[in-house]
Amino acid sequence: MKYWKKLTSKQIKETVFAALDKNVDFENDLSIGIPASHLDSKVFFSQAPFLEDAPFMNTLVQNPNHIGCHTLGESEEFFVGTHDIEREAIKILAEDLLGGGEDEQDGYIASGGTEANIQACWIYRNYYIQEKNAKHSEIALLCSEDTHYSIPKASNLLNISKYSVPVIEYTREITPDAVAKSVEQAKSEGKKYFIVVANMATTMFGSVDNPQIYIDALKAAGVEYKLHIDGAYGGFIYPVTSNDKALSFANPEVSSITIDAHKMLQAPYGTGVFLSRKGLIEYVLTKEAQYVSGMDLTLIGSRSGANAIAVWMILMAYGPYGWLEKMQTLIYRTDRLCAELDKKNIKYFREKDMNIVTIFSDQITKELAHKYGLVPETHDGNNKWWKIVIMDHVDLNILMQFTSEI
Repeated sequence: MKYWKKLTSKQIKETVFAALDKNVDFENDLSIGIPASHLDSKVFFSQAPFLEDAPFMNTLVQNPNHIGCHTLGESEEFFVGTHDIEREAIKILAEDLLGGGEDEQDGYIASGGTEANIQACWIYRNYYIQEKNAKHSEIALLCSEDTHYSIPKASNLLNISKYSVPVIEYTREITPDAVAKSVEQAKSEGKKYFIVVANMATTMFGSVDNPQIYIDALKAAGVEYKLHIDGAYGGFIYPVTSNDKALSFANPEVSSITIDAHKMLQAPYGTGVFLSRKGLIEYVLTKEAQYVSGMDLTLIGSRSGANAIAVWMILMAYGPYGWLEKMQTLIYRTDRLCAELDKKNIKYFREKDMNIVTIFSDQITKELAHKYGLVPETHDGNNKWWKIVIMDHVDLNILMQFTSEI
C-alpha cells in the first residue's frame, strides 16, 4: 500500500484542521465573490467548544464546496486544503484498493452509486458520439437482469437502449450463451457501440459477474465496447476478501468503477465514489461552466467537501489491515449464518467472499422476515427472496437468534 496507512486520531484531526486552515475563512477573509458561506450561524454555531475535537463536524460547519474533479487540471483555490484530502482519498481507492497504476485514474466523491453509474454511462455515450460519430440509436447499455436500477435510469436519461441478460436463478450467473444472444439481438436492432456494466456484488444478491463473459461475446461479435464495474455494494469488501482482480483496474479491460462509501464504509448517506482511467472524464466537460476554476466534469456539480473528508478519515482510522480485519469479521459471521441454515436445509444464495445471504421466500414465514427486517426482492406481492445483509451491527447473537426461530 502506497497511500493507505493507519493514522492515529490525533494525526487525523491535525491533518483535517490543517486542510481547513488552507481553505477560505468566510468569517475573516475578504471573499465577497463566492456564492457560498459557512453554515447558517443562527442554527450551526461555529464556535461550539466540541468542534475543536470534531474534524468532520467542523468541516460540515465550514462548508467547503468540492465542485469539479480534482485529479486533473485546476480546482477552486478557495478550498484547496480539503481538495487535497479528496485527491488523496481517490488515490487510495483507485490505486491501493482497486489496483490502478500510479496517477492513471481520475475520480471524485459523488452523491452515491446511482450518480456514479450514470456518470460512467454519460462519459461513454459522449465518447461514442464525439469519437465515432455515433447516433443515440446505435449505442446500447448491456447488463444483467440483477443490475441496479440506476442503469435503467441512465438508459432513460441518456436516451440509449438497455439490454438485460437473464441469469441462472439458483446461481445468479450470466452465461456465455445468454450474453451472446443479447449482443446479437442488439446488433440486429442496429447497435454498434456497447456500454457494459458488470456487477461487483448486486444489491439484492451480492452476486458477482465474470466480466470476461461479456468481453468474449463482444469481441466475437466484432463490436466496440467500454466496460464499467458497478461496485456500489461490493467495492469496499470484495477487493479485500477475494483474490479476484478481474473487476479492478488491474484488468486492462476495465475503464471505470463505482463504489459506495455510505454502505460498507459507513460514511454519511449521499457519499459514493466514481473512478475512471485517465482520458475519459473529459468527454463530459461542461464548457458553459466558465466561472468554475478547472471547469466541471461531474454530473452533480457543487458537492459537500465534508463527505470527502469522511471517506478519508474512515480509511485512515482503520488502515488497510484494520479494514481487512473488519471485513473478515463480517465474512466469518456470514459463514456461521450459512452453516446454521445448512443444518436446517434452508435454501439460499450466497456469493463466496460476500456478506449477503438471500433466502428463498418459501423457506421462512413472512412474520419471521418482518420481525428481523429482511428485505424482499419485490414489494408487489410476488416476492421470491428475502435478503439478509451482515453489516457492522449484525452480530452473531442476532444471527443465532434468527436461525433458532426458523
